Amino acid sequence: MLKTKKSFFERVTGSTSFEPDGRGESSMPIYAEEEETEMIMRAEPQRPVFAEEEENFSSDAEGQLTIDVYQTDTEIVIKSTIAGVKPEDLDVSINNDMVTIKGERKNEEIVSAENYYYQECYWGHFSRSVVLPIDIISDKAEASLKNGILTIRLPKADTTKIKRIQVRGF
Repeated sequence: MLKTKKSFFERVTGSTSFEPDGRGESSMPIYAEEEETEMIMRAEPQRPVFAEEEENFSSDAEGQLTIDVYQTDTEIVIKSTIAGVKPEDLDVSINNDMVTIKGERKNEEIVSAENYYYQECYWGHFSRSVVLPIDIISDKAEASLKNGILTIRLPKADTTKIKRIQVRGF
C-alpha cells in the first residue's frame, strides 16, 4: 500500500481516505485485529423514580431549597419558594454567620407509583444553609411566609461605628 499525504481534515479527525476497489465495493480497515476489543452496551429504558422508591434508597435524603440572597442598604434578604408548607412546619435558625432553613412538605394524598405519569414535585424534608457575607443583628431578624414565598430579612450590623470605651485605673 502506498503512503499518501493526509489532508488537513484527515489529520484533525484521525480519519483516512480510501479508494473503492474495482468491483464497486469499498473496504477500509478501522483497526488492527490485535487492537480489537469487544464492547457491549445495553440501553435500559429510562423510567421515573417514585417517592416510594426514593424512600427505599435513603430515608435520610433531604431536598435542597432554591434561594435568592440579595442586599439592600440596611439588610440582607433571603427569599425562597416554599409552596405547600405551613409556617409551623418551618424552622429558621441563625448561628453566627449562617442561616439554616429546615422544613417538611407533606403530601396529603397517597398515590401508588404505577398511577403517576410524572412526579417532579419534592415531598418530604428539606433544608438549606446559607453563609452570610457580612455581620447581621440576629436579634432583629424577621421571617414571613406569604403566597408560598418565604422572606427572611436580616438587618446589617453597622461595622463602621467605632465604640469607645473608657479605661479605668486602679
